[in-house]
Amino acid sequence: MNSNLPKTIFITGATSGFGKATATLFNEKGWQTIITGRRADRLEELAKELGPKSLPLSFDVSDKQSVQTAIKNLPPNFNKISVLCNNAGLALGLEGADNADLDDWDQMIDTNIKGLVYTTRTILPLMVDNKEGHIINLGSVAGSYPYPGGNVYGGTKAFVSQFSLNLRADLVGKGINVTSLEPGLAETEFSIVRFKGDREKASQVYKNTKVISPEDIAETIFWISTRPKNININRIEIMAGDQAFNPFNVVKKD
Repeated sequence: MNSNLPKTIFITGATSGFGKATATLFNEKGWQTIITGRRADRLEELAKELGPKSLPLSFDVSDKQSVQTAIKNLPPNFNKISVLCNNAGLALGLEGADNADLDDWDQMIDTNIKGLVYTTRTILPLMVDNKEGHIINLGSVAGSYPYPGGNVYGGTKAFVSQFSLNLRADLVGKGINVTSLEPGLAETEFSIVRFKGDREKASQVYKNTKVISPEDIAETIFWISTRPKNININRIEIMAGDQAFNPFNVVKKD
């Protein structure tokens, strides 16, 4: 291993939104970026933009074997990972629990929980061997604050928050930091995916309101990644400027 190599960040879900903005910013700051995602064409396009310090890997994080194979076969100049950014995730549907599509629930669990777990468990031994690393898990305010239709999506993000704390408990003293970053209302492809390609419906979510941008989250991830090693940022929650809390929903019957 060449000790003069720049630091490396491994980003899941790098083809759009937070992941793409994070890859772009870290590349600008001189880091190597391992960019991953399911959409190979978008990955290759991003890799061309980022240049030779970028390594694109196309796989689905919910496929355990694909995750393990991709990480096992990292080239020597990319296998010292300083930061793992577990960004891949999605929400599907906004129906109540009694009407939700069970296949949507499966996909959210497979990506938001299993995908994060597979990637983390596979990369962790590399970090432990290097006695250095930082795991940044992208959660959501939906993991702390329930809303109608949030059901399984919110549950998966609550898992991310608690899993991050438990990881920290396991890894303290081993040189590895863990942070749960939990954004609120942000304008990405999130709502387009949630509403299954209905761009008009998705656009209404962000209409006439101040929202978080992908660049806001990328800058936060870079800030977290570059804190001195004598501190650990356990959890950061970020809401949009026009986002806050609702009263309790109290049903009154005659």
